[in-house]
Amino acid sequence: MKRFALIGASGYIAPRHLKAIKETNNDLVVAMDINDSVGIMDSHFPNAEFFTEFEEFEGFVEDQKLKGETIDYVAICSPNYLHLPHMKYALKNGIDVICEKPLVLNVEDLDTLKLYEEKYGAKVNSILQLRLHPSILALKEKVANAPADKIFDVDLTYLTSRGKWYMKSWKGFDHKSGGVATNIGVHFYDMLHFIFGDIVKNEVHYRDEKTSAGYLEYERARVRWFLSIDANHLPENAVHGEKSTFRSITIEGEELEFSGGFTDLHTQSYQRVLEGKGYGVEDNRAAIETVEVIRNSAIIKKPIYYHPYFERLYDNK
Repeated sequence: MKRFALIGASGYIAPRHLKAIKETNNDLVVAMDINDSVGIMDSHFPNAEFFTEFEEFEGFVEDQKLKGETIDYVAICSPNYLHLPHMKYALKNGIDVICEKPLVLNVEDLDTLKLYEEKYGAKVNSILQLRLHPSILALKEKVANAPADKIFDVDLTYLTSRGKWYMKSWKGFDHKSGGVATNIGVHFYDMLHFIFGDIVKNEVHYRDEKTSAGYLEYERARVRWFLSIDANHLPENAVHGEKSTFRSITIEGEELEFSGGFTDLHTQSYQRVLEGKGYGVEDNRAAIETVEVIRNSAIIKKPIYYHPYFERLYDNK
């Protein structure tokens, strides 16, 4: 049984980590979050210590170490901009990491993590759960078995409405979240790289605080993409639940169905980490490079190959 600490216990994604720790028969020893709305812990680890101050959390981990009761893993679900310092803390203390995506916001941060791994002998593992999804694996196999010169045409559309709170939270600030393309899109860019190979071209056609659109070319695919948290872009057939969402990936005009099958992917991810098969720093490089370019590159004003929703941006103005 491995001993876990968790940073970011009140966040949206934390319950999946709590569930994964439990389902892999391990123990959560301590959790930390500046917010104290963490009642979800009672369903999984009611006896775990909890702190709202990082210094208290840090002191507890140090006390455990002095008693010979070391922490084996730190699971990190904190805001994107805090991933790097929280990982550096764990690595510096010789503790392995399991971190949510995006692993970091900038490519140079990946190089920093590698230096920390080498110096302190601990390892970074990341959650790239789409790589484990049966539909994604089936598509990867299909592409691999296609003629070597076949280039697939892909449209990626992800629209998910967010209320006014979003722009006032850390997610609404590019230097904290990385912006829309990073915050809601990074796992899609990783998926595309995983299936279609190295990136060849990266164009940005539109970018504001709620919407981003562009074109990506991979070794085996041409991808038109459109991401938005603006409810005005939702089609009539959007799914209306806790938040209205429309997600579509088409390959050669055929819809990729992967709306289901997500419930246990974090648990599978944890199991792989525990078996020494986790995705590490380098596995994240392509996606982090992609979003960094999207965040910083000049806008192509009159693109040739653009997403079907692109014209709506100007129709609505």
